[in-house]
Amino acid sequence: MQIATFNVNSVKQRIGHLCDWLKDVSPDIVCLQEIKCVDEAFPRMEIEALGYNVETHGQKTFNGVALLSKHPFDEVTRGLPGDDDDQQARYIEGVVSTKTGVVRVGGLYLPNGNPLGTEKFTYKLSWMDRLIAHTKTLLAYEEPFVLAGDYNVIPMPLDAKNPDAWTEDALFQPESRAKFRELLALGLTDALRATTDEGGLYTFWDYQAGAWQKNNGIRIDHLLLSPQAADRLTGVEIDKDMRAREKPSDHVPVRAIFDIPM
Repeated sequence: MQIATFNVNSVKQRIGHLCDWLKDVSPDIVCLQEIKCVDEAFPRMEIEALGYNVETHGQKTFNGVALLSKHPFDEVTRGLPGDDDDQQARYIEGVVSTKTGVVRVGGLYLPNGNPLGTEKFTYKLSWMDRLIAHTKTLLAYEEPFVLAGDYNVIPMPLDAKNPDAWTEDALFQPESRAKFRELLALGLTDALRATTDEGGLYTFWDYQAGAWQKNNGIRIDHLLLSPQAADRLTGVEIDKDMRAREKPSDHVPVRAIFDIPM
């Protein structure tokens, strides 16, 4: 079973790239971020034609997340608990049945938080607190659970080509990184770091200053696993070649492979 995350940076603009990737890689479940459209405008037909069930939590122009699955959803929840006034579409959660039970997947687009010293950074940290609280609840179910998406957090200097360039950015602040570690301390496992300590593994390259050509990237797209999911992890792949396409997203997909029979 393959579970993937991909910040598409506008699904309508990248629908060709997305469909090509789905055909080539054929992941079982995909968490999409920054779909940048309302639910009604999501290009559902193209994706359903490839055999996927589609669930969205959209927002006009900004944000927006979606779940794609080859298997029917038993249940779907939209929005992160903890703030009824939060109108930003940043979280969607689904449950699918397997031969050995259920798998729960949470797809997230964590706030960027820039510029520092504004309410945007405060919102980022409070959103992470809500995510931590919700994750505590989900871990109590003791089921395979994958929390996947664009976290907008660079966990370690190892996860940036030039960490010094990010010291004034919300993605690399001590507070942001501490909240990420707090998530891990609940019992979650960073899928990629469970398989390798290698540097130079990035998921985002800015459009500016030749970042892609210089491989000046950062790793901010993560799959965090419950103990029951981590026990079944067999590998992780970063589909870096997607960034080399014409008019690509600035992010690339990341896939975790599990020994879970469907």
